[in-house]
Amino acid sequence: MTVGHAGGTVRPAFVLLEDGEWFAGTLVGPVAQSFGEVVFTTNMTGYQETFTDPSYLGQIVVMTAPMIGNYGITATDDESSHPQVSGVIVRELSSGYSNWQAIRSLPDWLAEAGVPILTGVDTRQLTRHLRERGAMRGVIAEGAGPTEALRAELAASPSMAGLDLASKATTPAAYSQGEGPLVVALDFGMKRNIVRMLEATGLRVEVLPATTPASEILDRHPDGLFLSNGPGDPSAVGYARETIRTVAEAGVPTFGICLGHQLVGLAFGGSTTKLSYGHRGGNHPVKDLASGAVLITTQNHGFAVQGGLDGIPGAPDLEVTHLNLNDGTVEGLRHRSLPVFAVQYHPEAAPGPHDAFPHFGEFLSAIVARAGKVDATS
Repeated sequence: MTVGHAGGTVRPAFVLLEDGEWFAGTLVGPVAQSFGEVVFTTNMTGYQETFTDPSYLGQIVVMTAPMIGNYGITATDDESSHPQVSGVIVRELSSGYSNWQAIRSLPDWLAEAGVPILTGVDTRQLTRHLRERGAMRGVIAEGAGPTEALRAELAASPSMAGLDLASKATTPAAYSQGEGPLVVALDFGMKRNIVRMLEATGLRVEVLPATTPASEILDRHPDGLFLSNGPGDPSAVGYARETIRTVAEAGVPTFGICLGHQLVGLAFGGSTTKLSYGHRGGNHPVKDLASGAVLITTQNHGFAVQGGLDGIPGAPDLEVTHLNLNDGTVEGLRHRSLPVFAVQYHPEAAPGPHDAFPHFGEFLSAIVARAGKVDATS
């Protein structure tokens, strides 16, 4: 049973979930076993961006779209330097691809990165199971079915709750690009398109490791602070809370996305909770409470800031600006007196709709407004 790509043979395999359920398929690629939190995404396209998004670090991703791989892999659509997922589960894997920009096939690309693909799975049934039972730990393994030894190994694997993955996903060294007012970006697992969007807005971006202290940030005299997306449990990223609060209270305009949004909530006294199965995909409706407009957004997160229309418990200085129309969770925050705002969704998309692009302009406006106040008093 061979296939025509670098992944080599396809073999009987399965995904075992921590609640004991397992789903059969065939394994493509050289990796025989891979652990991670099993989640699903509703994106119909954009698998390359999804698999390279650092927010998926430590996760096995179920694709709800029935066929994956039909347009191959391009040289320009990576959101990080390599695939971040622990594994991929699909209904049907395309053995060929058609795309004038493509440079290789999806199976070859993932095989080179050591990421297994489990294909031939009833992904509708698996997705319904995750919606009913919640995202949970799982393992992709070769064979006709799970053994007791594998079940024990899965039970001993780390849970996403309480796990700091931002320190693993961050950049090892600072780098910068663009021209204009200086924005320091704390990288908790930042997608490349965020840097591109900030640069396109007219900002110079200096990306720093997640653990950079407030003193080093303020020594750079930034015009703005950006807090990126990233993987893992926000409550485990304790080292960032005081940093964010100190820089924000110095009057530096601050903008957070996804994990950055959750960290803003925590920095000002709020708390976070793990969602049952999270929000992942490009079709999530979010209401802007000020205008009443509904944005269709890209999302990728398993945790949320606790709160609702009445505010954020423990954080009276924060007001809720956006709500998810599917489940009422908090999707946007703003500080009542400081130039600080954050959104849970991904305005940079990649992949997904562009409804939320204006948030980057909002950040620039806050930076310009602060510069005007500084100039007026100098």
